[in-house]
Amino acid sequence: MVEVGGSLEDLWPFNEEVVARAIYESRLPIISAVGHETDFTISDFVADLRAPTPSAAAELAVADVTDLKYDLVLKERRLKNALKSKTQVMRLRYEKCMNSMVYQNPLQKVNDGYLLVDKYFKILENSGIKKLKDCKLMMAKTIGKLDALSPLKTLSRGYSISSLKESQKIVKSVKDIKSGDTLEIRVEDGKFDAIVN
Repeated sequence: MVEVGGSLEDLWPFNEEVVARAIYESRLPIISAVGHETDFTISDFVADLRAPTPSAAAELAVADVTDLKYDLVLKERRLKNALKSKTQVMRLRYEKCMNSMVYQNPLQKVNDGYLLVDKYFKILENSGIKKLKDCKLMMAKTIGKLDALSPLKTLSRGYSISSLKESQKIVKSVKDIKSGDTLEIRVEDGKFDAIVN
């Protein structure tokens, strides 16, 4: 706290740049109470606080004990209310947790999971069995069609397949053979050779 009173000559050092800079750069808080209430200096504008008189500066520098006590009581009351409110919220959360199904019957969630897994397993199993049946039925139909088109099926009805013995070329016309050619004749239960006359 800086305090001086009096004439302009007495106050003039507080208008100097070096003093103003020192007050501005000070790490300690500074209250300027230079002169009387009507006197202003450059130091007043760079100080942390300005008081109109030195006695007013003293009042500003020292806190009122009554105000401090009141402030402490108020803060203590707020802190207690905040703690009480926080405790009530935590108690409600605790009761909600303890009343939940997980804490009442912890195995219920596990059992529900087992039932769900079992349900999906049955669905997959039934789906797999149906798919297998469908595949077998389709395969049987395809085999039936192939069997009906098979040359061997034709042989069972009394037909035969003739081919030249040497080249294994199938004989489709009398023009494909000449006298003396050896033919291989295939029937339902085997094959035999024949000579063309």
